[in-house]
Amino acid sequence: MSQFTFVDLFAGIGGTRVAYQSEGGECVFSCEINEEAQEVYENNWGEPITEHDIRNVDVDVVPPHDLLLACWPCPSFSQMGKLDGLEDERGMLFYHIVEILKEQKPKAFMLENVKNLRFVKEGSAYETVRSTLEDCGYVVFDEILNALDFGLPQHRERLIIVGFREDLAPDPDDFEMPTENENALKTEDDQRAALAAILEDDPKEKYFASEKVQSDRLNSVDNAQNVPEPSVWHENRNGLVTPRPYCGTLRASSSWHYLLINGKRNPTVRELLRLQGFPEWFEISDSNRSRARRLTGNTVPVPMIHTVAETLIEEVGFANENTGEPDSLVVTND
Repeated sequence: MSQFTFVDLFAGIGGTRVAYQSEGGECVFSCEINEEAQEVYENNWGEPITEHDIRNVDVDVVPPHDLLLACWPCPSFSQMGKLDGLEDERGMLFYHIVEILKEQKPKAFMLENVKNLRFVKEGSAYETVRSTLEDCGYVVFDEILNALDFGLPQHRERLIIVGFREDLAPDPDDFEMPTENENALKTEDDQRAALAAILEDDPKEKYFASEKVQSDRLNSVDNAQNVPEPSVWHENRNGLVTPRPYCGTLRASSSWHYLLINGKRNPTVRELLRLQGFPEWFEISDSNRSRARRLTGNTVPVPMIHTVAETLIEEVGFANENTGEPDSLVVTND
């Protein structure tokens, strides 16, 4: 029996659902417009997405729920985008979240977006977001979190916003958003060990870059032969190649070889899922690598969301029979 209910807006492939369902939650409504994500979500969760386009959702048909979860599109706020903020059509999707909050008044919410939401348009976009959420009757907290601090060998910073309905809200002086868990990767040795743990032993030949690309990478790095393994060689937009003991941010769209493991190959589909902390039972077919890159680049780091979920659920007061980190969230290299 579930301890609480939640709605999964802008659900993607279901990373947020993995975290909250593992804590005893029941998803009562989901919404995702991307057909590729819909297929993967439905294959893994065994049920169809409730609604496709949030712009067509009548707030009256959204069932009552305890928690609202939404990872609304980030291109309007990302440094990789045009930085149009809330004036962009995708940025304006935020107001559909607001309408559901006003109508359904869940006990709490969690929103996710890129960290640059705090800074775009000199901070005015985020001030609008925050004040709008407060006007809905919620006490709001936010923090920029990094996947590295939650045991994943990926540098991925995200802005997490949580809100508590005013009648359930903690004293602001008594509540802190968690900024790491017990698996935080603090040192280079920790990061390299975590990276080694998620890599597959015998990746298929199709994941390897051409000899020319591999040669170009070797020629772009000083003392390339002395770079410790494993490492991920990251090429930025200016063509600078930097080997690191962890992966750079997974992106939905980028040059094909911007991340190369040991300067030689792309991450496999399973490795992409592990870099986001998905459990081993979760599947995306590797028949279309471009699709897998898009989908994993658009999802959330599950252990990060799970740690926030634990704190939010405890604060609201839901009963939870689970203790410790669920086995389903432990990333292993079989």
